[in-house]
Amino acid sequence: MYIGLGIVLLVLGLILVLDVITVDLSFVDDGALGTILIVAGALAIVLSLLYAPPWRREARDTVVHHRDDPRY
Repeated sequence: MYIGLGIVLLVLGLILVLDVITVDLSFVDDGALGTILIVAGALAIVLSLLYAPPWRREARDTVVHHRDDPRY
């Protein structure tokens, strides 16, 4: 879920760091803000992968067939 947010933050950070778009605010440094967004995006991706890695997700619906059951 947070992988998408992390990708968006990474892209926004790279846009600011690489000066694709400049923000003309006197109290905001484009490079510093971009670096902060890149770190936050990478952290969001790493934490989302550690929190719920795809190989550890369990199926919610599990069907169990017993060989003793004459229906099967």
